[in-house]
Amino acid sequence: MKLWSKSNTASNSLVESFTVGRDREFDLLLAEHDVTGSLAHTQMLEKAGLLGAGERASIHEELHRILADIRAGKFEIEPGVEDVHSQVELLLTRRIGDAGKKIHAGRSRNDQVAVDIKLYLRAELLEVKTLAINLFGLLLDLSEQHRDKLLPGYTHLQIAMPSSFGLWFGAYAESLVDDMETLVAAFRVVNKNPLGSGAGYGSSFPLDRRLTTELLGFGTLHFNSVYAQMSRGKTEKIVAQALSNLAATLGRMAMDICLYLSQNFDFIRFPDELTTGSSIMPHKKNPDVFELVRGRCNRIQAVPNELALLLCNLPSGYHRDLQLTKEVLFPAIHDLKNCFNMMRHALSVIEVNENILQDEKYRFLFSVEAVNELARQGIPFREAYRQVGDQIESGAFAFDTSSGLQHTHEGSIGNLCNDDIRREMEYLAKQIAII
Repeated sequence: MKLWSKSNTASNSLVESFTVGRDREFDLLLAEHDVTGSLAHTQMLEKAGLLGAGERASIHEELHRILADIRAGKFEIEPGVEDVHSQVELLLTRRIGDAGKKIHAGRSRNDQVAVDIKLYLRAELLEVKTLAINLFGLLLDLSEQHRDKLLPGYTHLQIAMPSSFGLWFGAYAESLVDDMETLVAAFRVVNKNPLGSGAGYGSSFPLDRRLTTELLGFGTLHFNSVYAQMSRGKTEKIVAQALSNLAATLGRMAMDICLYLSQNFDFIRFPDELTTGSSIMPHKKNPDVFELVRGRCNRIQAVPNELALLLCNLPSGYHRDLQLTKEVLFPAIHDLKNCFNMMRHALSVIEVNENILQDEKYRFLFSVEAVNELARQGIPFREAYRQVGDQIESGAFAFDTSSGLQHTHEGSIGNLCNDDIRREMEYLAKQIAII
């Protein structure tokens, strides 16, 4: 069944296979949202006088049955049926007759799939928000738990200055705050209703687009019918950019973990079940989990660019190229959620080495502390820098850390500002919600 077919039109099987592509596979992810959109659309059609009350009631009764089947995993797109929209209309027509054929009045597959994708992405962004907040909370808890445990900071992969596990965990928590800023922006774009824009030029039916906006819980609607269609693809690209920011945070932390787990660093440990062995080297405990998080997150960061190239030379109006956005973006969302789950599971059992700085190679880690101590005594900073440099060159450098480190400014070892970071995240999280 094809919504666009005419009785005297036959499809070439090669053309049909090529144009349908992987649509049936990804349309199953849209099935629940397609029914939800049809529930709102048909309620609006009744108000517009295009459906009788009895017809609308029978349509809604069957749509809710279809929705229950979808949620129970019993829904499928039958062989020969082009997409989810066709399958839902086919089931309705089989069950209630001609009333099922009326549900497409006032809409096109173009705005139908656009609203399905908006609803799907909205639901996925709500899930991603929850996963990000859960990991954020764990990172801040770890920051507080290990706030006084020092580790060396590195620049250029060279030993630099003292840091702490409190700073390290807290840094990635605050990175998620900035990522949430872009997720909020993406959610606002997603949370706009394109339904009623038809093929991109509206309808001569007296549609009530504000009603469907309210029924579907959108924050507002895409007002201009041409732009409502132009938002297709652009919405996906904006979402992909927000997801790529989250992926960059996860991937960078996964890289840190791979380094910190190695024998040359030995900053952290995980239970053996989170590492893998070698087929020939019995001593190996490889960080495969974190390497795969890094690799998958790197791949997710390529998605905005792939979408940009897919969309870059399209004029206004609908074009079939847009079908391909699903197979680019939907798997990336799935991968990102898996990466969040894996990182949260791993970090919940992380162990930190409390004796890292006893290693002789970190003896110069406190050179800046020594310079600052001389500066506090009134020696000009540049002269203090020269004196400590001479001590290092001659092998005479030593610095007593028994009295602790004097790091008190905001965001330093002694003043992590975790409460401020938490407030920032709480403020942003409230903005990603269905009102």
